[in-house]
Amino acid sequence: MNPSTLTAAHRSLAFGTRLKVTNKHNGRTVVVRVNDRGPFIRGRVLDLSRAAAQDIGMVSTGTASICYQVVSAS
Repeated sequence: MNPSTLTAAHRSLAFGTRLKVTNKHNGRTVVVRVNDRGPFIRGRVLDLSRAAAQDIGMVSTGTASICYQVVSAS
């Protein structure tokens, strides 16, 4: 996963699927493309690239409560 692109890892969604991810704390959103598998930590659904995390304001905390929706499936 390239940290400078807007990408994410998800356990089961098809590669190329685009997701709109919203940080519940501040309402900021970003659209990312699934290009990797993971995360493999219990309770986590997505692993965002650094660029995507920065766009929604969660770099300093490392994790955030988010919601996501599929924008386009691959």
